[in-house]
Amino acid sequence: MGRYVARRLLQMIPVFIGSTLLIFCMMYALPGDPVKALWGEQSADPAQMAALKHQLGLDLPLWQQYWNYLSGLFQGDFGTQIASQRPVADVIAQAFPVTVRLTLFAFVFTVVAGILLGLVAGLRAEKALDRVVLFVTLLLISVPSFVLGFLFQYVFAFQLGWVTPTVQDSEAWGQLFLPAIVLAALSLAYVTRLTRTSVAENMRADYIRTAIAKGLPRRRVVGVHLMRNSLIPVVTFLGTDVGSLMAGAVVTEGIFNVHGIGNAVFEALNRREGSTVVGIVTLIVIVYLVASLIVDLLYAVLDPRIRYA
Repeated sequence: MGRYVARRLLQMIPVFIGSTLLIFCMMYALPGDPVKALWGEQSADPAQMAALKHQLGLDLPLWQQYWNYLSGLFQGDFGTQIASQRPVADVIAQAFPVTVRLTLFAFVFTVVAGILLGLVAGLRAEKALDRVVLFVTLLLISVPSFVLGFLFQYVFAFQLGWVTPTVQDSEAWGQLFLPAIVLAALSLAYVTRLTRTSVAENMRADYIRTAIAKGLPRRRVVGVHLMRNSLIPVVTFLGTDVGSLMAGAVVTEGIFNVHGIGNAVFEALNRREGSTVVGIVTLIVIVYLVASLIVDLLYAVLDPRIRYA
């Protein structure tokens, strides 16, 4: 197990470098001058622009800028915002906990509701309840998240008055409930369908028939034998879904005025603050890599036949 973890950590290095280099090149290859944009419609002083570019290292070749970024990253330096001269690490430290709370809320809802609905539908495959679950999940997959967000906001906030239309306090869990449901809707549909398909297939497997023929209680057959094997593809999806939820928070946080990393990325893109976007995306990449490693290790817990050398 230790050697496997060491190999996976080594494999993460080229993935991390490749993904951060890609987003770095995309941001700094975009047309426009973020330094010149600070002057707006006013005429910019070339000497001041050159001095600011030199201070921020923007006059260096792209490869050297990326090397400086990586060097600073290992020291906890994510760069500096151009407009405010504020360290990107401070922006992340302020916005990241908000998105973590929103993502955690959405992830827990996805796991609990998705697996429960998928289990119920899989145990009653091809029956009325199963068809209803499949229809609802198909609807959630088909409707874009921004449409669902505005729809939920209109119904539950403006019509029913159950919640506030926008989040006033990002630290209040109660106000994050509605945006978390919207954020989790697509993942919920996929988890439900994956669980339903896996449960329905395993119910027809020989080992389930053998367990039932031996007279084992239905609760043990479903809870131990069926669920452990059925959850392997679900866990695979959930491992990558953590990063997807953080990335999808850009739209949801904009609709509900949640001041997390999604809102920070949106504002940074409008101002062409490449350092902010690259810093936040780097953090999301790290979350992806760590989650994928945890998922691989969970396989051995769910299926004892899996062993890592």
